[in-house]
Amino acid sequence: MQHDVYRYSTTQNVAYAVAGGASAASTAFASQTRYIRVIAVGVVGATNDGVRIAIEAAPVASATTILLALNIPEFIKVSPGQKIAALSNNATVGSLNVTELTD
Repeated sequence: MQHDVYRYSTTQNVAYAVAGGASAASTAFASQTRYIRVIAVGVVGATNDGVRIAIEAAPVASATTILLALNIPEFIKVSPGQKIAALSNNATVGSLNVTELTD
């Protein structure tokens, strides 16, 4: 499926803490949401820059969950009602931009 065939819907920002801090989660995705577009904007200053993410009904991001690189948008298939959680991979706080997409 190509990215340009999605309908953009709700957008939210998930403020995340530094590595070792508390994981922060989004609100639940709407009943029509099948994909999300996520991007963590930041200045890359080290090889370990990025954001750890987890997607579940009650997600918790940690040092062992998926690493999302900074400044590169990702499109992820999700289920309605799930949430995304974020946590920095290093000592930088930031915000993960999450846009819900439908067919």
